[in-house]
Amino acid sequence: MSVRILIVDDLSFMRTAIREIVEASGFQVAGEAENGAQGVELYRSRQPDVVLMDITMPVMDGIESLRRIIDADPAARVVMCSALGQQEYIVRAIQYGAKDFVVKPFRPERIVSAVRKAAKVHG
Repeated sequence: MSVRILIVDDLSFMRTAIREIVEASGFQVAGEAENGAQGVELYRSRQPDVVLMDITMPVMDGIESLRRIIDADPAARVVMCSALGQQEYIVRAIQYGAKDFVVKPFRPERIVSAVRKAAKVHG
């Protein structure tokens, strides 16, 4: 069974980069959202295995989106992605239930390992 991933990031080039990484690693993209509000809606409708979520986004940031997803589905597996220097967000994201945190700029293998860890896929 292929792991289905929802990509939530306000930057189109970042969504494209993440999509290429996850697809090259054999994962399936369940959807893409450009803000946290869209991310919450797509999570509900698509039920992905893992969410890769940016923190800093318009409309609804990643922290609030994470909270709403976890409130609706405590078993949700969300990996937060954000830039260097946002350590306070890392702590908050983990407290709210994020499974992992990837710092941008990231290496492709870091995204893959975070998805595998969150989805409990080995290999």
